[in-house]
Amino acid sequence: MSREPRDAPQFYLTSPAPCPYLPEREERKVFTHLVGKRAATLNDTLTQSGFRRSQTIAYRPACENCRACVSVRVKVDDFKPTRNMRRILDANADLIGHARQPEPTSEQYSLFRTYLDTRHSEGGMADMSVLDYSMMIEDTHVDTRVIEYRPRGIDTFLTGRGEGELASVCLTDLLSDGLSMVYSYYDIAQSERSLGTFMILDHIERARRMGLPHVYLGYWVESSRKMDYKARFLPQERLGMTGWELVE
Repeated sequence: MSREPRDAPQFYLTSPAPCPYLPEREERKVFTHLVGKRAATLNDTLTQSGFRRSQTIAYRPACENCRACVSVRVKVDDFKPTRNMRRILDANADLIGHARQPEPTSEQYSLFRTYLDTRHSEGGMADMSVLDYSMMIEDTHVDTRVIEYRPRGIDTFLTGRGEGELASVCLTDLLSDGLSMVYSYYDIAQSERSLGTFMILDHIERARRMGLPHVYLGYWVESSRKMDYKARFLPQERLGMTGWELVE
């Protein structure tokens, strides 16, 4: 009888809870811990297998009678922005994204709090305190960055950073085969910029410059209006029963 290595990850199953995407359904998740020296390698393997990261936990839906949550990743080299996406890029040409270490700031939390209160006041993250936010950002054992987007300033050509007020933020993991967008939020007062779409487009370009083939967008649920936007980034791959399947 073969035995698992002594340091093999242990997986656990959560209790049923209301589904955040589809009404009158329950969700369960399988999860494991991402800690120690093997955390980055394990995060790579699990992300490529349909898991997502939250702090030091990697999780994946494990619902008994539902397979609605589908992992999605954009094929960077083949991606072509639509006309509307090009307009969004033009509208945000004055913004500069700067990748910094995963260190929370009061400015980030203020923007995050306003975003939640306006867009997700009924969601599972609605009650997150400043301490909760700090843990979301800094509690990581993998290669993580916080990308802050600010307007271009007079010193940007020297510093490579934007200046002025924070427009949007994305918590991003660097994987061996791509960038994983863990969580993003933005200034609701600048909704005309379509900052959520812009951050995905910016990550695709970042991955292209880094020679990485994928940008992981998390889960897409066909019947959920909140998830519709992910299907627009084509070509993409969706994780099915037999592996990653190309959608063009």
